[in-house]
Order: sequence, then structure tokens, then C-alpha cells
Amino acid sequence: MADYTDLVAGVRASFNSGRSKNVEWRKEQLRAVDRMLVENESVFLSALKSDLNKPAQDSYMAEIDFLRNDVISLLRHIDEWTQDRYVAKSPLTLMDTVLNHPEPFGVVLVMGAWNFPLHLSLAPLLPAIAAGNCAVVKPSEIAPATASAISQLLPKYMDQACIRVVEGGIPETTALLKERFDYIFYTGSTPVGKIVGAAANAHLTPCTLELGGKSPVYMDESGDLEVKVKRLLWGKFNNAGQICVAPDYLLCTKAVAEKMVPLAKKIVKEWYGEKPENSPDYCRIVSPRHLERLTSLLSSTTGLVAVGGGTNPETKYMAPTIVTGVSWEDSLMQSEIFGPILPVITVNSADEAIKEINQREKPLALYIFSDHTEVVEQFKQRTSSGGILVNDVVLHLSVEELPFGGVGHSGMGAYHGKYGFETFTHMKPVLVKEISGTLGWLGEKLSGFRYPPYDEKAIGMIRNMLKNRALPGLGWVRSLSLVAVGAAMGYCFNMPE
Repeated sequence: MADYTDLVAGVRASFNSGRSKNVEWRKEQLRAVDRMLVENESVFLSALKSDLNKPAQDSYMAEIDFLRNDVISLLRHIDEWTQDRYVAKSPLTLMDTVLNHPEPFGVVLVMGAWNFPLHLSLAPLLPAIAAGNCAVVKPSEIAPATASAISQLLPKYMDQACIRVVEGGIPETTALLKERFDYIFYTGSTPVGKIVGAAANAHLTPCTLELGGKSPVYMDESGDLEVKVKRLLWGKFNNAGQICVAPDYLLCTKAVAEKMVPLAKKIVKEWYGEKPENSPDYCRIVSPRHLERLTSLLSSTTGLVAVGGGTNPETKYMAPTIVTGVSWEDSLMQSEIFGPILPVITVNSADEAIKEINQREKPLALYIFSDHTEVVEQFKQRTSSGGILVNDVVLHLSVEELPFGGVGHSGMGAYHGKYGFETFTHMKPVLVKEISGTLGWLGEKLSGFRYPPYDEKAIGMIRNMLKNRALPGLGWVRSLSLVAVGAAMGYCFNMPE
């Protein structure tokens, strides 16, 4: 079995040297990633085509340009985010300096996923670098062409003393997880997430687990049904359904389902033609093993295959598929599908849909297609999920002002934008007290009541002051008054007998 003790020790030595804490170094590494993406665009396009048959537009939007936009955002804000953050004062800290100092955790392990193999290997790496960490990156071996491209190119552009790439499968991943890291970031399935979490726990290492789950969709009769179906199917069949936030199943009334199916047939034909297998815009299942799993699920269903259903093992193709009349006990409803199969379950109302959703594990995303404000509000208030998107799917993860992550079995922790920077940052509280000069004297008088011998007469006043510590909107006149009162209190409490 591989041994990464020396590799991790070398990266840790680089971190301990303070190299990665330099903000200019961080900026240089971020710009280097951007150069790598630009100068090797054709290499990455080819790798993504090889691994998943990704169309160029999808590769630009969801992989290459998504990452370049992350770099732009981090460079725009890094000077601000790396500054000390001063906090509000209280009567007890009027004379002091009180702040949070952002510091990197240290050596980070980033474990990427195969469905967006470039994006999900580098998107967590970028904020880790911006926060001043060193990192070991482990791309997914299930997307071998992209993993190879990352392994060959990243060392040519980035500081190899601080950023290392490890290729390999389960043995290499197992060996890596035996090493002690300061933070672990994993993207992938819930079962493997549990293994990663257990490995992190052995060293008390904090971790972010970006997992998945069965993300439900509720659709009612309101609004333009064709637009709703089009948006739903785009999220389900993009990347052949291999998206962690892909709509996993649809909840709707029988009337909506009957109208939805013919619309879906029409839309699939418009997008991919009579034979989606021949379309240049439709992806493939990542491996024969994953296609076998999906085929087994479909062959075991008791529902009716209303759209699609075809496969071709030689090309790892599975048609865009919709299955109606599905029950909660159906094979399609036992685990996350992660493929182009959409089960449809009929319910009588939003209330019934909410009750059914709440009986299952918390999903990574929850989608509501409704023009009724009260329906949306019900889902927002009565369900728990990593995120909610109304009248569309998937796109909430592209909004960097929103945290992206799961809850419960769909994950822990979040990232994107500032949330990504803070994920890889320890906010170290700092309290600086003066001991000399006027401020030191006033501070000592203000807190002099802490020293024995204690004065029982002062207990009520002390407890009242501690109970009302917050001083929002404190003006300078009031500040001076409190200082004077505090100094007098300190003097009185410590008067000689």
C-alpha cells in the first residue's frame, strides 16, 4: 500500500515555514490556476469529453469558466477577508482591543468527485489557498482523463512545495486518510462520506462533507407548465443526471403528471432529436459499473416507463427516462439515483408532499414549482434541506453569495464565495489589554472588582453590568461616561478599609 507520510510531512514543513500565509503568495497561486485553465483549455475539454462525453458548452459553464469566476471573486475580496475583524465592545472591554484574526488551518486534503471532475477537484482548493492553507488534492479516479490532466498540469503552475496532487483509487485514498491533516474536504456519496468522516474523527480533524441524497421536486398546477417541465428536465438530464443536486424524484398530483409526460416527450425530442444516443449534447454514464447499477434499478421498478428507458452498454448510454406510477417502496426510491431516471410519485396536496419528504433523510436540495406564495412558504418553514430553489433547479449553487452545502445525510459544512474562505479559516479570537499608561490604569480600575477580597455590596452592580454587556451604537459621550463610572467603581471596590 502507498505511504504518503513523507509527502504530507513535506507539505506541512512548507506550511510551517509561513510561505502560504503571505497574501501575495496566495494571489500568485490563484492567478496560476487561472493561467492553467486558459492555456490548457483544449486539454480539459478533451478530458471531460473522454470521461463523460461532456459538450463544450457544459464544460465551459460548469467547469472551466465556473472556476475562473471563482478566481476572480477571491482575488477581488482576498485583501478584505484576510484582515483582522474587530468586534463590538462591552463595558468590560472598553479599554481593550478585541478582534478575530483569520488564520489558515494548515494542511488541507481536498478529495474531488467524478461527475464534475475538474470543478469539484479545484473549486474547494481555491478558497483553501486564498485562506493561506497548503493542500493535497486527490482527483477522482473514476474520471481518469481529467484526473490525469490535473495531476500533470497543476504541478507545472502551482508551488509544488505547498500544493501536491495524488492520483489513484481506493488503496491510495485509504492511505491518504490515515495521515493527519488539519482539514478535510470531501465531495461524493453519503456512504463514502461516512468513511471519510470516521477517518477525520480519528485525528479530531474538522471536515466538510459535500454529499447528496434524493432531492425532491414538488410541482403544482399553477403557472406555465411547459416552462416548469423544461427547467425540471434540464436539471435532471444535464450531465446525464450525474449531479449532486439533480432533481431525484417528482411529487405532483395525478392531473399534473398526465399533462407533464407528453410535454416531456416533446421537450426531449426538441433537445436531443429522435435518438438522444446520437446527440452531441447528451452525456454518458461515467462507467460500466454505474450503468449496470442504473439498469438494475430501472429493471426492478414496478412503475411505468413513460419516456425513454433505452441503454447501450458499449457506449455507456442511458436514455433520458421518466417513470410514472412509482411507489415509495419502489427500487427507484431506495437510494439516490444519480442518473437520467425521473420517478414520478402522485400526491394529493403540498401538505402530503411535505409530510412524505419529512419522513426521509434531509436532501441536499429541495425544489418547488409553484406560483402560490403560501405553498412556497409552507415548504420553507416545514422542511429541512441543504437549500431551496423555487421555480427552477440546480442554479442556486452558482450564486456565490449563498452558502452551498448539505444537512444531515446530505452533508455538513458549506462553501462558495466568502463561505468557502471561511470554511478553510480558523477565526482566532484575540483580546489585547493595556497594562501601562492611562488606558492601562483605567482598564485596571474598570475591572478591579475581580480581585479579592470581594465586596458583597458590589455583587448586584457587578451582575447587572455583566448582564448588560452589549453596547450597540455606543456614542463617544456615553463611552466616556461608562469609563468614568467604571473607573469610580474600580476605585471604590478596591478602597482600603
